[in-house]
Amino acid sequence: MGAEPTDADRRLDVRDIDGEPFADIMSALDELAADESLLLVNGFEPEPLYDVIERRGFAYETVNPEPGLWYVEVEAV
Repeated sequence: MGAEPTDADRRLDVRDIDGEPFADIMSALDELAADESLLLVNGFEPEPLYDVIERRGFAYETVNPEPGLWYVEVEAV
């Protein structure tokens, strides 16, 4: 398994969520303090989520260390 980024304050592995994870992701973003970051772990690149993240005032960085594993670190800008 690819090395997971370790500097995020919170972690949400949406691969563990049964069904659509959008509401869980939005809740996790709502719970972030201004100085915190969220590591989103996914099995595919969540491209549709990027616009939503930016509209909500967050920046993101995506890493794909191996096939089927995506890390998206989200933080307030």
